Amino acid sequence: MPEPAAPADLPRVVVTYCTQCRWLLRAAWYAQELLTTFHRELGEVALRPATGGVFTVVVDDTVVWDRATDGGFPEITVLKRAVRDLVAPDKPLGHSDHR
Repeated sequence: MPEPAAPADLPRVVVTYCTQCRWLLRAAWYAQELLTTFHRELGEVALRPATGGVFTVVVDDTVVWDRATDGGFPEITVLKRAVRDLVAPDKPLGHSDHR
C-alpha cells in the first residue's frame, strides 16, 4: 500500500547531511526536533544523504542553515526559530524564543 502524500500546501524541510562525515544521527535528531515542534505546520521532513562535508537545512526553496556559510551546526533553538519564522511566524516556541 503506498504511503499517503504529505499535504501539498504544507512546507517541506530537507536536511542534507554528509555521509562521509557520519552526520546522519545529527540530521535525524534535527528532523525529530522539527517534526515534534511543527507537527501541524510541516508536511514533511526529509533526510538527504550527500558527501563533501555538506550540511544544510532548507524549507521549501529557502536555505535556513548552511554549514559552509553559517559556520558549523545550528543550536536547536536557532534552527527552530528560523523554521518557525517561515512556516508559522505567530507560533510561540516557549523557551526557544528567549535569545
